[in-house]
Amino acid sequence: MSPGKQASESEAGAPTAAGARLERMRRRVRLSQLAVCTAIAAGPVALGIAVLSGPATVAAAPSTKPTAVRTAAVAADPAGYAQLFVGAWLRSNADDAESAQARLAQSMAPDVDLPDPAAAAHSAPESVTAVRSGQRDAGAWSVTVAAQYADGRLRYYAVPVAADRAGTSFTVTGAPAVVAGPARAEVPKSPYGVTVPDGAVSSAVGEFLSAYLTGAGEVSRYLSPGVNLTAVSPAPYQAVTVQQVSAAEQAAAAAQVPADGTAVRVRAAVQARDGHGRWPLAYELALKARSGRWEVSALESGTVRDGGAR
Repeated sequence: MSPGKQASESEAGAPTAAGARLERMRRRVRLSQLAVCTAIAAGPVALGIAVLSGPATVAAAPSTKPTAVRTAAVAADPAGYAQLFVGAWLRSNADDAESAQARLAQSMAPDVDLPDPAAAAHSAPESVTAVRSGQRDAGAWSVTVAAQYADGRLRYYAVPVAADRAGTSFTVTGAPAVVAGPARAEVPKSPYGVTVPDGAVSSAVGEFLSAYLTGAGEVSRYLSPGVNLTAVSPAPYQAVTVQQVSAAEQAAAAAQVPADGTAVRVRAAVQARDGHGRWPLAYELALKARSGRWEVSALESGTVRDGGAR
């Protein structure tokens, strides 16, 4: 082939190749535009995926919207702060503003005056305890604090406290107010309405509590399989006597131990004795029947549960 002919063919082929490359670039641009349009319709997250994934990738719209996770802010209860302030305030004296108690009270309540008790006034309280608190408004609380004295007197103080949103800073905003104590709540009806006579249930309860409180025997021998309870240590009492057992289920009062798996809940009133005297105690227990005997399946005293024997 002559050089002139080759040159002619090269010149004719060059535009063809350039056109093919241009067409491929146009297709990529159209795909990129399609991906971006689809991502815009799907949302900003998908748009970011489309931009990062390149021109040949089309992002699919998510099938469901993401669930927003919301956390509720828990307001910090300033009961302990108010309790500490009342204790320091009652033990301070305006005539001795540099004492440790006075300085503590003033640091917690800069705008509150210190008391000015007479020389023959009652002594400082033996104990101070927060008994009730309530949030009156955003950042504003009222805390009721009880002060108990050695002669048996009991006085209640309502303390206004301001708290920041994070619950990390508190300030007593006003002088304490002497108020009446909380009213006595109505006692709900006891679920333990079945009187349990002396028998298998009372024996099982007595033997368990003796081991639990006096160390007389191993606690594990009175427990249902899989239940783990540790005896009080060191043992606080020398002897435990069952005074009365009441149950929530009639099965606990039966003369014979019922079928395996039968569950009951009982309340046992006991008398514990040590070297200092006799002490009336009460325990709530859950028991299950197994192999002709009652076994403790839960010690419910001091626990919060939704009911039902285990």
